[in-house]
Amino acid sequence: MEQEDSSMIFKEELQRELLALMDAPDLVFDRTKGIVDLMVDYQELLMMYKCAIKEVRTKFEVLDTEFSVRFERNPISAIRTRLKHSKSTADKLARNGMAFTLHNIETYVNDVAGIRVICSYIDDIYEIANALLAQDDITLVNRKDYIVFPKPNGYRSLHLIVKVPVFFANEKRDMKVEVQIRTIAMDFWASLEHQLKYKQDIHDQEEIVRQLKACADVIASTDEEMLGIRQKIEACSDARTEEDILLEKLSKVDLSV
Repeated sequence: MEQEDSSMIFKEELQRELLALMDAPDLVFDRTKGIVDLMVDYQELLMMYKCAIKEVRTKFEVLDTEFSVRFERNPISAIRTRLKHSKSTADKLARNGMAFTLHNIETYVNDVAGIRVICSYIDDIYEIANALLAQDDITLVNRKDYIVFPKPNGYRSLHLIVKVPVFFANEKRDMKVEVQIRTIAMDFWASLEHQLKYKQDIHDQEEIVRQLKACADVIASTDEEMLGIRQKIEACSDARTEEDILLEKLSKVDLSV
């Protein structure tokens, strides 16, 4: 009965508002113009976030190229980018009791622009992160290390919120970008966990959570072992003669760019 009363009240209020709008065409125009203006400005803001993603992605690509030449290995296996869906942005603001405005998006939503960097080894994560943060045009806003302090479900990754200046035709804007850096194994686990989390009608959910956590621990142990193996191999290869070093330098002369 209460639901029916609420429905009737809503319908009556909607009818009154529609009647009021019919009697006030100027108000209809103003509201329509406001919505259109917001949509246009929002698309422009997304364009700016997309440009910020390009700026940060280029920085990681440059670092990967440098590591390839200096250390003969690529620390970055893959780079993925994304813009947050509008619905997700709106939902995030609504959960915090905020309206969907450009000011609120720029001020309170840190992950509109996102970059995920996939590395081969754990130490690569921190080397790449430190190299990025050492650049004088990058400002660190927030840092969460879920590798040293994993989430209760086993999730591991290094999260950085950074600001990067983007130069447009008529202005320079400092844009926020969320950077997630993780190993191939961490990314494999996180992708599957994300898929399973949204499955409907899951039976024995507690058991599945326990198994996922156990898998995360195994993956973390494997990451540590693989890093140890690589370090042992590198330690053996360090004992090179001067002739070996000279031949290695000569081999880099014809490096294709």
